[in-house]
Amino acid sequence: MKQRIFSAIIALIVFVPFVLYGGIPFMLLVYLMATIGLIELIRMRKIGKYTISSLLSICLLWVILGDFRPDDIVPYINVTKSEITMMFVMALLTYTVLVKNKFNFDDAGFILLSTIYLGMGFYYLIITRDDGLNYIFYVLLVIWASDTGAYFFGRAFGKNKLWPKISPNKTVEGALGGIVLACIVGVIFQLVYPFDYTMLIVILVTILVSVFGQIGDLVESAFKRHYGVKDSGNILPGHGGILDRFDSLLFVLPLLHFIQFIS
Repeated sequence: MKQRIFSAIIALIVFVPFVLYGGIPFMLLVYLMATIGLIELIRMRKIGKYTISSLLSICLLWVILGDFRPDDIVPYINVTKSEITMMFVMALLTYTVLVKNKFNFDDAGFILLSTIYLGMGFYYLIITRDDGLNYIFYVLLVIWASDTGAYFFGRAFGKNKLWPKISPNKTVEGALGGIVLACIVGVIFQLVYPFDYTMLIVILVTILVSVFGQIGDLVESAFKRHYGVKDSGNILPGHGGILDRFDSLLFVLPLLHFIQFIS
């Protein structure tokens, strides 16, 4: 526990200044974290990180993360991100033929889904920072409160397993405790730094953030259990890898844009 707290403090010391400063430094940090997260997923699948498929996936990831059109960089290249993604799919499928199915259709599907999952999640992290510090700190504080509440309520009152085949330590009581603490933090945030929404809307959105944050955490747990790994990586001692720390954000940030809480 001491190691986890120490690592969390170090991570905050590094991450928060980038959030506060924003701009290109923050964007570059997000690109780096997203790339490391993708490599963590690729490693789980036991696909070589220096293979053509992996390098192609990193290129597509960077395209998804960018808030630009390709012709902004190369004149007269008038293609959309969707078209680039389709070209990437065709390149991956061609690669399965060239290597005679040593890299197969299942691997290609895994690479594509992983790249879109991480690319869109981290893309919305960049966009949320551009929309304002209040949004990004609200999300971070609510998710941290949800994680903290789930941990301590689960240890104190947990009796009913939430999803034992995926995450045996999580309990229903812990999940509910996470939602309660998240709502308390959400209400305090609205009182101190109010959004242009009613308190009821903020509470309802906070419940969604806590629920989908916990779903994102369960999805990451399902990955690790399926591939037989304890942590996605070891970049943060006691906390695992990038995916272990940002799994909730990858689900929550797109959701808040989809429901237009963040526009």
